[in-house]
Amino acid sequence: MPLNSVLPDRGFFIPWRDGRGRLSRLRIAALAAMLLPMLWPIWDWLHDELGDLEEITDFTGRWALRFLLISLAITPMGRVLEWPRLFQLRRMLGLGALGWVGLHVALYVVDQDGMLGKIVEEISRRFYLTIGFVAVLGLLLLGLTSTDGWVRYLGRGWKRLHRIVFPLAVLAVLHAMIQAKSNASEPLVMAGLLLWLVVWRLLPKPLALGVWLLAGAALLVGFATAGLEYLWYANATKLPAGRIFMANFNLDLAPRPALAVMLIALILPALLVVQRLAGRRHPA
Repeated sequence: MPLNSVLPDRGFFIPWRDGRGRLSRLRIAALAAMLLPMLWPIWDWLHDELGDLEEITDFTGRWALRFLLISLAITPMGRVLEWPRLFQLRRMLGLGALGWVGLHVALYVVDQDGMLGKIVEEISRRFYLTIGFVAVLGLLLLGLTSTDGWVRYLGRGWKRLHRIVFPLAVLAVLHAMIQAKSNASEPLVMAGLLLWLVVWRLLPKPLALGVWLLAGAALLVGFATAGLEYLWYANATKLPAGRIFMANFNLDLAPRPALAVMLIALILPALLVVQRLAGRRHPA
């Protein structure tokens, strides 16, 4: 079958319209949420408080990773909450994350004065840049093959191809952790949430919809995040890893990565409980 016969034939992807071409309030809200973070640097620029180029580059990288994880969270949220309309946002959020990745890379190129030789040397010499570059190439591949036409052309192979988003997300999180050096709290939270997303997909389907198992998985992943934080600071920094580990259990301090992961992961079973108390669904 010729490739042209199965590639997209429905025009350009319009993010604020659904599959039938109608305006979608849900898509419009998601699009606004993806553009909203740009207001921070614009506000700082208008008030002469904009940081240096490296700081802005880090800012775009953080948001790229956040939206990537949000796009991966759409599947468990839609299935557990029985909200199929939410699945309409998966491709949109994934492409939005890719857009932030593109901005992140563009700012890095500008920061290196556009010197291609220097950029290639830096990527080949610095491990965190190497894995970041691999993640960028992989996400670009997934973005290019996210159209309906590629879904039809690849058939069952399309899902297998797009499962590489998880190892790519691991590379992106590791890139962020190495970049953050001794202040890796946010990348560690992202690592914990990514672990939760993987654990959820490994659960048997009927059990993955249960309140108690979801709550237990949230607690388990929270403790795993504390262990990951200990290993990171013990091996990658000279900071007191033991004291940092114990800080996760001190409620007087600001939420540490382990507690933050637990609280975020517990949102889903909490919403399930609210739904059942409201009589909107039967227990799994």
